[in-house]
Amino acid sequence: MTYQPVNQPPNQRGGGYRQQQPASPLAIRTKKYQFDTNTYTRLAMGQVWRQEWWYALVPFALGLLPALFIHSWWWLALAVVLTILYVLLRSAQVTGVTQMEQSKPLFERMSYEMDPKQLVLRQSDTKAMGLTWDTIARARRDPDAYLLYLKPGPAPAGLAPWRLWLARTFDVPVFLHLPLRIFNSPNDLKLFESLLRRKNLLPEATVKAPAA
Repeated sequence: MTYQPVNQPPNQRGGGYRQQQPASPLAIRTKKYQFDTNTYTRLAMGQVWRQEWWYALVPFALGLLPALFIHSWWWLALAVVLTILYVLLRSAQVTGVTQMEQSKPLFERMSYEMDPKQLVLRQSDTKAMGLTWDTIARARRDPDAYLLYLKPGPAPAGLAPWRLWLARTFDVPVFLHLPLRIFNSPNDLKLFESLLRRKNLLPEATVKAPAA
């Protein structure tokens, strides 16, 4: 998983810094911030298990299947063990993102610069990388932060259909985490949210009718 330089088609997630990427003079700029790996793990793990908790029922059901023919408490023990193994393996897949060399830039201390063309992740004046907005799949507004989810890369050519299904089904969410506190003013927050809506990354705000 690697980020692509600006103006090149994105094909993978994660990555390293490129040469300095210029931002518009009117770009929204944030304070410097370091995305903590524990915060990533907590958010990613919560998302995965909210969406996939029922997958854990599959190994449990498979472990109990022989009980239809041979009644024994051992099958229940087998079902529990298989479920625990699945949960541990899936959780390890999520936490493994923080250990991957390609993902390390996500967790470095940097500031962000956003304009209508790109999102620049700047570690210093001479060390930065840019992401065009089409590398972002969607955004989420939490009470204390924005999450920008990166698009997964394309599958390798010639991958067997079952392996392609596994890769898509058990993908790990990779995202940028932008706390509200790193924005320099409430106006910058409004401009950034408006930009996300124009890019169709956030749904349009719902205007509430005034109370009678």
